[in-house]
Amino acid sequence: MDDISTGILFAILAGLIVISGYFSGSETGMMSLNRYRLKHLSKTGHRGAKRVEKLLNRPDRLIGLILIGNNLVNILASAIATVLGLRLYGDLGVAIATGILTLVILVFAEVTPKTLATLYPERVSFTSSIVLTALMKLLSPLVILVNFITNGFIRLLGVKASHNDEDHLSSEELRTVVNEAGSLIPTRHQDMLISILDLEHVTVNDIMIPRNEITGININDDWKSIVRQLTHSPHGRVVLYRDQIDEVVGMLRLRESYRLMLEKNEFTKETLLRSADEIYFIPEGTPLNVQMLKFQRNKERIGLIVDEYGDIIGLITLEDILEEIVGEFTTSMSPNLSDEITPQGDGSFLIEGSANIRDINKGLKWTLPTDGPRTLNGLILEYLEDIPESHLSVHVAEHQMEIIELEENRIKVVKVFPKQAHS
Repeated sequence: MDDISTGILFAILAGLIVISGYFSGSETGMMSLNRYRLKHLSKTGHRGAKRVEKLLNRPDRLIGLILIGNNLVNILASAIATVLGLRLYGDLGVAIATGILTLVILVFAEVTPKTLATLYPERVSFTSSIVLTALMKLLSPLVILVNFITNGFIRLLGVKASHNDEDHLSSEELRTVVNEAGSLIPTRHQDMLISILDLEHVTVNDIMIPRNEITGININDDWKSIVRQLTHSPHGRVVLYRDQIDEVVGMLRLRESYRLMLEKNEFTKETLLRSADEIYFIPEGTPLNVQMLKFQRNKERIGLIVDEYGDIIGLITLEDILEEIVGEFTTSMSPNLSDEITPQGDGSFLIEGSANIRDINKGLKWTLPTDGPRTLNGLILEYLEDIPESHLSVHVAEHQMEIIELEENRIKVVKVFPKQAHS
């Protein structure tokens, strides 16, 4: 280097610092990319995304290439800086050159380019991928040799060096992605996506119509009473049973009964029973995502839930599961949450004892426990371990609750205060 002028050495040093900054920024930009957005852009034909995706298919080789280039440049820059220091300041210049070069590389070849690459990873990566692709082809023998030695050393440490070609997300990670989407996904759509993910954590017991609320017709009743119930039923299907709900005999479609009514000679108990469909039974505790697939596979829309002893404990429809995803339908015959919860002027709420705890939590953004009883009545009874009296005040799950009305050993109406009112 003695034959090279000082000015040219300074120019070469400046160029090396720029190249070092390029390698540093490229590495950070590549590693900061959103892999799922990259896949999307690649599938839509974006050339830069395709180049980057190809490079990231072997991240060990990409990092090896960048570090080879970066270290060669930095070592050469250090040698040139040493020569310049000796020329300008003698032996003391080595220390001066080391200090100045360290600061310059830190600011201009590390922190600044890496910060810019973090802020604009796509712009940096797509542009730098042109040069990196060319360098990968040019230096591939050296890169492969370095990676062979590195992977061998990693194996000696007991670590398995493998390349996972697929990126997978767990349901919880996917939930976080949806929640962090912000304005990219409308809030309504985010809620629906989260509800779909929640289906595996919710069972048919959580949303079923309980046994005592199932609308059915006792086939042993007087014939006029049966006809009256059929003509006034608000449902599309009704359960037919003998004397008690556990002795079900079929599921009747109301439109089929109307057809039989038009054929007066055919409208009897016997023809009514023959026209009824077989009952579709569902084991208790079945997750909603599983049950929705079973409904689809068996071409069913409604089923009765049975416990381990075969006793009927509730009823569920396909519409109930869909409502868990998209919200309540205006045509639903189930009571709306607004019918069960009445806001009061003092900030409290009058809530029906039969209201589902999950629905209360969703509607009021509360956190009442859902790992036990499914209704507010059940929650309070479990807490008290006794049948309470009217106007009894209790503190349950950090909520002050006052029992307003009882009916047949069941809590009918409760006045509930939110947490902040008594915090």
